[in-house]
Amino acid sequence: MAQRGVAVNATLIVVAQSTQAIAVGAIALFLPLIRTDLGITFGQAGLLSAATTLTYALMQIPSGVLADRFNPKVLFAIGVLGSNVLAMLFSVVPVFGWLLAIQAVSGVFRALMFVPGLLLITRHFSVEKRATAMGLFVAGGFSSNILLNLVGPFLVGPLGWRGLILLSSTLGLAVLAAFWFLGDDAPKPETHHPLAGDSSVWRQPAWWLLGLIQFARLAIVQGFTFWLPAYLVVERGFSLVQAGLVVALSSAITAPANIAGGILSDRLGRPIAVIGVSLGALALLLGLVGHLKDVVLLIVVVAVIALFIQLYFGPLFAVPRQIFGPRVAGLSSGFGNFCANLGGFASALMLGILKDATGSFTLGFVILAVVAAVSLVATITLARVAPRHPQGGSGASHAGGRPPSQSQRLTSS
Repeated sequence: MAQRGVAVNATLIVVAQSTQAIAVGAIALFLPLIRTDLGITFGQAGLLSAATTLTYALMQIPSGVLADRFNPKVLFAIGVLGSNVLAMLFSVVPVFGWLLAIQAVSGVFRALMFVPGLLLITRHFSVEKRATAMGLFVAGGFSSNILLNLVGPFLVGPLGWRGLILLSSTLGLAVLAAFWFLGDDAPKPETHHPLAGDSSVWRQPAWWLLGLIQFARLAIVQGFTFWLPAYLVVERGFSLVQAGLVVALSSAITAPANIAGGILSDRLGRPIAVIGVSLGALALLLGLVGHLKDVVLLIVVVAVIALFIQLYFGPLFAVPRQIFGPRVAGLSSGFGNFCANLGGFASALMLGILKDATGSFTLGFVILAVVAAVSLVATITLARVAPRHPQGGSGASHAGGRPPSQSQRLTSS
């Protein structure tokens, strides 16, 4: 079968990946309605996010190992199918306990979408554009959130939150069919690399520092984006339509920022610098957002947070591939996203519990700022301890015929 090219394959992968984001985003956007419908507390509402995040986290390393050994297209398709079918079940089940169980199982299938999908899209791109590919992969999810937050508040009246999730998941299955019949299998990965052994990576300080940074990344993303609609409606007095517009604006900024961060990293050759600047900005902004009284200033700060919150996604997933090599790309991505989702699980649950205990989201936002600051310190340390060895397979040379060291590749332009 003729290869359809990077553009077609990337589009199919990104759109298929984005389908599960609609159901996840709908739960966050319509959380005030869901709480009223089910009669649950903020802490219980946080469990709806935390349950799927926990199982999603626990499946990251297994899905990464599977992706290194089996066809990532097949694994990705299984993940898309399971995620959308379970979202349909979520839309029709009326009991909180069963909804919690559905969310937990859905995390397993969402994990099969992430690492295999990430490997699938990066293999369709050249080595020099891997961070761009990774940023593009998640941009689709934010793009679908833009659509959801723009039209969702208007459709929720006639359809209800259940009907809206059912409709979006049905469309997701149609997208899956297009991906399966039109998309190509992933090209075979290159295999040579000095640190390609599965066991050696666990002894590298950089491996664990990257895990810590990943923990902080999704703790910030999940804690802030999941609770932002509820914060705007419950604490700031926004209507659901107004909150939806703010979240749509946020997603409209975050989606291209994913891609821009990858392009910036690829062109400058300084992924760690992109990560550090992003975390420094988030530490400052998250410390401020809960204390702002002026609505216009609040929206501006939310917009700037949206710029930095995923700007470093592509660079962060590209760094371990550069350090540890493509043969363990699935394992490194799985481990990184496992750590990330532990952070997401903890923050989604923590902000809900703190809201119940204090009556405000402000303390939770301040804690997220501290997490960003600690991660910034880890990023600075990573730049100093990243393994120094030749970049295998590039064929490039520096003065004297010596290839650039990995540290030079990561920290210098």
